[in-house]
Amino acid sequence: MQREGEIRIPSGCAVSGIFSKAGTPISGDTIIRSISVMHDRSNGLGGGFAGYGIYPEYKKYYAFHIFYDNSVSKQECEKFLERHFDIINLSKIPTRKHPKIMDEPLIWRYFVTPLPHKLSDSQLDEREFVARCVIRVNTQINGAYIFSSGKNMGVFKAVGFPEDVGEFYRLDEYSGYCWTAHGRYPTNTPGWWGGAHPFALLDFSIVHNGEISSYDANRRWVEMFGYTCNLQTDTEVITYIFDYLIRKQGLTLQEAASVVAAPFWDTIRRMPEKEQERLTYLRDVFSSLLITGPFSILLGFEGGLMALNDRLKLRSMVVAEKGDTFYVASEESAIRIIEPEVDRLWAPRGGEPVIVRLSSGTSV
Repeated sequence: MQREGEIRIPSGCAVSGIFSKAGTPISGDTIIRSISVMHDRSNGLGGGFAGYGIYPEYKKYYAFHIFYDNSVSKQECEKFLERHFDIINLSKIPTRKHPKIMDEPLIWRYFVTPLPHKLSDSQLDEREFVARCVIRVNTQINGAYIFSSGKNMGVFKAVGFPEDVGEFYRLDEYSGYCWTAHGRYPTNTPGWWGGAHPFALLDFSIVHNGEISSYDANRRWVEMFGYTCNLQTDTEVITYIFDYLIRKQGLTLQEAASVVAAPFWDTIRRMPEKEQERLTYLRDVFSSLLITGPFSILLGFEGGLMALNDRLKLRSMVVAEKGDTFYVASEESAIRIIEPEVDRLWAPRGGEPVIVRLSSGTSV
């Protein structure tokens, strides 16, 4: 008789998130405890975390977290950074030796701001300038990968089970108003450090449970607008889709959710006329950005968090609230382990985004 853990879990992968609407700092060990409950949903080939509000002393600067294969790629990348950015601080990202985390690359952190003359010469706004520099490093400098590039936030990921990855990165020494976590069970793509979740560009970060059957159509669309998918996993494209829709096209979070998890045409036809027009427009204009296949997604961004299921709800996801704290996870147990007595617990409908933001006037 086969037992749990000895067979493939078809709905494998685990996601978890915590968000304080009041901006109250939450220790990194809290999200580690949450994701560790879902240990058997991953297989040790990828784990990671994103924390927001973790760098208050450097909150005005972009925090680049970079993997290097070797010292040669590090030197080449740093030359590029010095030509385009003022480097305020740089150091190795603190880690601790862990028996289950092996073959780690060089892992460095840089707090940077664009050089004024470079930004002016580019004729780009600051965020577009930074995004293009990140994509350029990741596509043109062999052995260098900027896997986190937002302000006052950071991604920490590796090959391993998520609780081991959290201990490796010493996340108990960080605090932030928002955390997301992922335990990976790769099915069609390899397990490697760059392919672990979260995926991030600027302040957007994605953790995802599921498989994207529309990957090729999604990838071809975003690559027409300067993005490059080269990390050997389908989830990477979701980050670029949201960056394109929200930052470049100016869509709201609700509208972006209505693109990637668009209602069925039969559902749209039963809606009021104005809503029919809006959703029809989004489906027609951004048809290639509809994500098909099973998924549950957590989108982290500066000042907020969005949870979203596919429109058929083929992956589990539950959310809860306790006071001004919001919780979301693949399983209820991952919420109860850190907050046994919640005020409200529910499972969002398929395609229905749940969006939380910092309370008005909150400064982090």
